[in-house]
Amino acid sequence: MQNSAVLFNNDAVLFGVITVILGVVFYTSHSSHRYCQAFYRFVPALLLCYFLPSLLNTFGLIDAEGSSIYHVASRYLLPASLVLFTLSVDFKAILGLGPKALIMFFTGTLGIMIGGPIALLIVGSLAPDALGGDIWRGMTTIAGSWIGGGANQTAMKEVFEVDNTIFSVMITVDVIMANIWMAVLLIWASRAESFDKKTGADTSAIRELKQRIEHYQAQHARIPQLHDLMLIIAVGFGATAIAHFAADGIAPWIAKEAPQLAMYSLTSTFFWLVVVATTLGLLLSNTKLRKLEAVGASKMASVFLYILVASIGMQMDIRAILDYPIMFVVGVVWMAIHAGLLVIVAKWIKAPLFYLAVGSQANVGGAASAPIVAAAFHPSLAPVGVLLAVLGYGVGTYGAYLCGLMLQFAAP
Repeated sequence: MQNSAVLFNNDAVLFGVITVILGVVFYTSHSSHRYCQAFYRFVPALLLCYFLPSLLNTFGLIDAEGSSIYHVASRYLLPASLVLFTLSVDFKAILGLGPKALIMFFTGTLGIMIGGPIALLIVGSLAPDALGGDIWRGMTTIAGSWIGGGANQTAMKEVFEVDNTIFSVMITVDVIMANIWMAVLLIWASRAESFDKKTGADTSAIRELKQRIEHYQAQHARIPQLHDLMLIIAVGFGATAIAHFAADGIAPWIAKEAPQLAMYSLTSTFFWLVVVATTLGLLLSNTKLRKLEAVGASKMASVFLYILVASIGMQMDIRAILDYPIMFVVGVVWMAIHAGLLVIVAKWIKAPLFYLAVGSQANVGGAASAPIVAAAFHPSLAPVGVLLAVLGYGVGTYGAYLCGLMLQFAAP
């Protein structure tokens, strides 16, 4: 039952409101107007996609708990976006980047996986009362976002049953820390030549990569037709249907045969929904359907994802961050571990700064910002950021889940 006392108690109206909010954010963030450019230089568009819908809930304009928008977005749009994001994984192209690129990417992944539990242990030992309870559950959503993206973050929210109040805090920490780190990487990008000289890195592979990417783009990019878009929809939601069907059978079976596995979330229908959807996307990436990326599969997935982001935002109360300021300390320690491990490994294997920066941002920022960091080195390298970010979507669910198990044992 929805609350009749609120301003927007009709889901159709509320859905229209949040899509208009998204439209305004994207329009202004890409505007050439100098005031808009100055504003978005300091305020990330992604943060506004969470923040503006949250104002509706914070000021009591909507009844978030009575709305079914989030349920629809998380159960239908989320698995579809996972499928479409992972659909474009090209394992041959990724291997073609060379082992150092993949080493740096997975080093970044490892840094996030172990960084969270270590940060929780360090800061938790100093302030155990402030980081007790279900804080560790909320941190799993940061791991999901920093390894994969928003879709993986939402998956962890559901799998580990994260309270909306704590989730509001985690999103704020996630977005602010991720954008501070991206700013650092962009500064480093301007000094890449000096870094590579000091480490003795061989950048010839990057030069060859630029030429190969430019050639691929010229051959495959095309304007999508109606049948292309319908096929994208069919693949995304068709795989979602299969994932739901499989999850509805697997979860109850495990709950009956091995109920002790509930502590690992293996009896959660939602867990199997996102795992099966991600796995299907990875399997389909080895078929001709991978070519749907050329006509906008990941763009369609991004549309689904941002609707999901807005639906999450409308459940948030932004005043919650005042209750957990120590989480920013945890975020700083966590990111420092991630960054430190990357720098150590990069110097050890003499990896170019480009691999370090893009490998990190493909984890922390995902497909939305990894191309920005890659393009800071050269515009033609932007797709490399997307490629590695897509790999992040593929491993994000698994990596964040393992991180969540470690966080559970590290909790005060």
